[in-house]
Amino acid sequence: MKNDIPKTNAMRILEKLGIPYTTVTYSWSEDHLDAVHASQTAGLDPGTVFKTIVMRDTEKNIFVFCVPAAFSVNPKKARQLTGSHELTLVKLDELQRVTGYIRGGCSPIGMKKQFPTFIEEVALVQEKIYVSAGVRGVQLGLSPQDLQRATSGHFADLSL
Repeated sequence: MKNDIPKTNAMRILEKLGIPYTTVTYSWSEDHLDAVHASQTAGLDPGTVFKTIVMRDTEKNIFVFCVPAAFSVNPKKARQLTGSHELTLVKLDELQRVTGYIRGGCSPIGMKKQFPTFIEEVALVQEKIYVSAGVRGVQLGLSPQDLQRATSGHFADLSL
């Protein structure tokens, strides 16, 4: 199935690192780009599908947070983890310029730059989790430890 899907930067990075992954495709629309919808459409447990949240502090430092589809980032915990006094979401019209990805297809793997990445620690109870492949309609399945390795991420309690 990998051969039917155009290779994304995230896939290339995983292959370069020797990290095994699977792909799952699903239908999407502009009206339904959220991770919960993606998990339902793909037939995946929403607890295993992680969305990518990109935030900026007042000094313009970028931080990436990966949380399960139905979870939200806890602002207080995120500020403590990053040492920031204030964090705001990167605006949708800036997302592609900052990360190289668009809303609904933002992968924590293979962004334009390596940003500090935090992965909700609940991922560790899963054998496999799913993150965007870097395009709408495709999820990558990999172990939480492999996601950590591919992003140089840190596991943390960061959701509400």
